[in-house]
Amino acid sequence: MTETDTAAIAAGIDDMYDAFLAGDTRRFDTHLHPEVTTWETHLPGPLRTRAELDAYRAQRDSADARPALDRLAPEELRVDVWGDVAVARYVLVSVPAGGGQAQHTRVTDVMRRTDDGWRIAHHHAELIRAEAA
Repeated sequence: MTETDTAAIAAGIDDMYDAFLAGDTRRFDTHLHPEVTTWETHLPGPLRTRAELDAYRAQRDSADARPALDRLAPEELRVDVWGDVAVARYVLVSVPAGGGQAQHTRVTDVMRRTDDGWRIAHHHAELIRAEAA
């Protein structure tokens, strides 16, 4: 593992979430491998192809259900690199627009080095549910 790879992966993850906040899908997608799989707590099942992810986003956006957020940022980022494969683990913190209680999601991104840099090949995210009092 090199510090250069780790820094590039961290910068890419930061830029991806910045692109989401800016509504810049094109820039967001530059961080995804063409064969990305996406498994998230809030999604309607695992999205096993990029086409499934795009269809989900199109349906969400046409229903005006795209989340409006004041903050979307990774915390506690850890990255391991093995040759052309890397794993990034972090807690993604999202704060609804206008304030409100932050949500925390555990994320694991499996990344592949491509000619254009590091790309997410598998994204797995699980909402951390508050324990009952």
